[in-house]
Amino acid sequence: MQLIKDQKIIDNTWQYIADTDELKAGDISVSYARWQNDKQSLSAHDGKLGVRISSEDNVEAIADDLERLQLIELDFPDFADGRLFSQAWLLRGRYDYQGEIRAIGQYIPDQVFYLARVGVNAFCPKLPEELPGIINNLKDFSVKYQSSIN
Repeated sequence: MQLIKDQKIIDNTWQYIADTDELKAGDISVSYARWQNDKQSLSAHDGKLGVRISSEDNVEAIADDLERLQLIELDFPDFADGRLFSQAWLLRGRYDYQGEIRAIGQYIPDQVFYLARVGVNAFCPKLPEELPGIINNLKDFSVKYQSSIN
C-alpha cells in the first residue's frame, strides 16, 4: 500500500500489530495501550517503532518516550472529531517531536491542508485513488494568516 509522506507518494514500510498479535520483525506500530504496557520489551524490538493514538489518548503520557518512536499514527474515528488536530500540534509544538506523524482513519481530503499546518506530514488514505487528490489539497492555500507548525 502507498501513502503520502512529505508531499510525495511512497510505499508504506510499516505494519500495525494488534494488541493480541505477536510482534513481527521490521517497522511496526502498536496501540497506545500496548505501548504503555509493554514499552520496555518493545524498546528491544529489532526495527523502527511507532504508536497509534486515538482521540482519547493522552499525548503527554508518551512525551518522555518520543525519542524512541519514529512514527505516531493519529487514528481519526470520524471526520468530525478534531481532537487529534490538537494532539498533532502538541507533539510538534510542545514536545518538539521530529518523527513522522501520520493521519489514518476517517479524515477527509479537505482536512489535509489543516492537518499539515499542525504538524502532520504523512497521510494514509483508505483508497489508493485518493493519493493525487490529497497532494493537491496540501496546496489548497498559498496565503496563511495564522502562524502554525509548518
